[in-house]
Amino acid sequence: MQRRRSSKTPKQPLQVLQKNQTDLSAWRKEGKTDSAKSVWNHQSPKDQKNDNEQDSLEQALSFFEKVQDRVSLKKSSALQKHLAAVETVALQSGLPPEGFDVLLNVALSGKLADTVNTRILKSLVPASVIPEDAVVSAVSWLCVGKCSGNVQLLFLRWLITVFDFIDRKEQLHALYGFFFSFLQDEKMCPYVCHVLYLLTRKESVKPFRVRRLLDLQVKMGMQSHLQALLSLYKLFCPELVTINLPKKAKTYFKNAEGPWKAAINAIKRRKQENSPVSQALFLGTAPPQSRKRKWNSQLIIYASSVDRNNLEEDRQNNCGDLCSQSLPLERLQTFSQLLHNIHRLEFPSRMGSVLTNPLLLHYMNCVKDESIYLRLYYWMGQVLQEECTWCVAGNSEYEEEFKDFLETVYKTECFLQEGFSSCEEFLYKTLPLWDGFCCRSQILRLVSWIPLSSFSEMKSNLYDPLSQLFLTSSLYFKCSVLESLRELLQNWLNWHMVYLDSESDSQGHSSNTTLSGLVDAVAELIHFVGGISTVALQLEDNATFLLYFILNFYETVCDVYLKYNLPLLIMPPAGVFYPALLSMDSVNLNQLCYIMYRYRTNLVAAKQNELSKKKILQFKFSSRTYQEYNQYIIAMVGCLWTSSVFQKDIHPQGLRMDDELLKKTTVQEFKTSFNIVYHPAMMGYAVLFLQQAWPDDTTLNFSLIKGKTWNWYLEYLYAEGLKGLKLFIESSISRVSQASHGKAGNVQA
Repeated sequence: MQRRRSSKTPKQPLQVLQKNQTDLSAWRKEGKTDSAKSVWNHQSPKDQKNDNEQDSLEQALSFFEKVQDRVSLKKSSALQKHLAAVETVALQSGLPPEGFDVLLNVALSGKLADTVNTRILKSLVPASVIPEDAVVSAVSWLCVGKCSGNVQLLFLRWLITVFDFIDRKEQLHALYGFFFSFLQDEKMCPYVCHVLYLLTRKESVKPFRVRRLLDLQVKMGMQSHLQALLSLYKLFCPELVTINLPKKAKTYFKNAEGPWKAAINAIKRRKQENSPVSQALFLGTAPPQSRKRKWNSQLIIYASSVDRNNLEEDRQNNCGDLCSQSLPLERLQTFSQLLHNIHRLEFPSRMGSVLTNPLLLHYMNCVKDESIYLRLYYWMGQVLQEECTWCVAGNSEYEEEFKDFLETVYKTECFLQEGFSSCEEFLYKTLPLWDGFCCRSQILRLVSWIPLSSFSEMKSNLYDPLSQLFLTSSLYFKCSVLESLRELLQNWLNWHMVYLDSESDSQGHSSNTTLSGLVDAVAELIHFVGGISTVALQLEDNATFLLYFILNFYETVCDVYLKYNLPLLIMPPAGVFYPALLSMDSVNLNQLCYIMYRYRTNLVAAKQNELSKKKILQFKFSSRTYQEYNQYIIAMVGCLWTSSVFQKDIHPQGLRMDDELLKKTTVQEFKTSFNIVYHPAMMGYAVLFLQQAWPDDTTLNFSLIKGKTWNWYLEYLYAEGLKGLKLFIESSISRVSQASHGKAGNVQA
């Protein structure tokens, strides 16, 4: 359903003709016959000076519309008068949409001198919106070449500044190739790149355009504007842009705001001061008028087959005594009534009402009616696609409303504890076009509920676009994605616990959700997160905040065998393990110790089940998993306990180094650099312990922590809340727990 044009744009200062916006004679005639309806008069009905200015603007636009021959500014008093009138109105209250077509045509047609054209362009300050047709018509004058290069540059700067004021942009997107052809002009190139940057979509990225930009880069050098456009191209199509680009740049584009930005801000402030009521109407900042949008209109439950006047009387009666054939939803008040009448419930025709009605959601959980799901998915898929703010042109002003809808869908999924296939399709179609900012929290929440049924499509439709955004976005975005993927894993595992044991439930799903399908899906997700986590830690210099979210993910992974009854154990990659082991934050180190303790517990249980050939074990664990675990344990014990990490770490990507190389570092006592006393994450605890144990000793002699003092120090660490460290030491180090050491031998066997 298309929106009505009247609801898409705010009220116009001058009446807009639907058929021809530049028909000034008809516009003047209509404005004079009914001046009381003019929005200008509505803004200041008693201000005679303002009325005179508007009359002057009408005359000026009529004059410029009729200009045929070149007119000298010095010799023409009429030109001086009308030019001054345009500038006065523009700076005072902005120009109406009807004036842009006339003024742009005369400024770019070359009929007047550059001085006049420059003044006209500088006065193009919008009061509300700028018609797209006027901009397209102006762009067509660039083909003719009648205006000078300086005027063309000024027009591009104006276009960049007022880009967000253009009412529609579909025709401008169609002119992408035309703008691209102007890149050959060295003076215009920076501003053309800026315009292209604003217009670029994924479908705009073509191999020949990439080659052209690379040729220009060779010719002009590493220019920031070319770098910006190439970076955007690489974001959309990394396979086409294979060169390495600088990660950061102070400024990509030259400042193009000129005099327009200041004039727009000044008019806005003036409007706010003079008329608080009209403040929201200025420059399109008012909320759009109610359009009875699809999903909003369907969230209200209407009577399906009964008279509304009889509803109150019917509510006083017992629901069990109502018509035996069907029960309209309006008569349903409590959950117990739902249970008593669940087979007679008349479902509403407006499927949107399901999202906000708990009783209907309970009904969907209790009664597996495929027709209900099909109706809901069809409706939801349409709404998601049509209302998406980054896929449908002109939808950006409804971003808040779209956020609310996505939030409602997410809450519904949480209530039902399952994802919608329509949301899955929506995410797969729109994630490649998503900028990572619009509706961020809502989109990532929906990602956490992607169903397991079609995992075969996830790599190309979810992992690839998500990884591109992940690796090129901020630290906060990376952490948000990791949390979303952790919740996705959690939801899959919960689904496995609830539904897999029931044969009747499993029959309703595809073969991809069998135990083997689930294991493959979970394994691929874990490997994907491990890969992007390794790269992210390198990009973010092993940021503590990022590492916290990564370890949270692996805290779920380490327990999938015992906690979720899933025969799968995958160790974290070395690019995650070693940054956590050498972390300067005690929280991350303590969490790593707990994770390794849980890995050990799961591996011991898996080994015991394998030896006893229990029925629960349907998949044999790879010996590589045990080997990798033992390599990590040797590294951790050598690091934290025996001070031999550099000699005994046997992992291929570990910390093993020859003594000669270590001596060249000139680090004293390098062997003890990472034990629980000298470790950067633990040294603060060691200092506090020494201050309490020897309050009079100000030398802070760490060598005193040995023997019995070492045991006291351990008790101090445990008392400080390092429970993960305690569990790890007691389970993996023979000095503390000989029995646990014996079990560890079973793991290593």
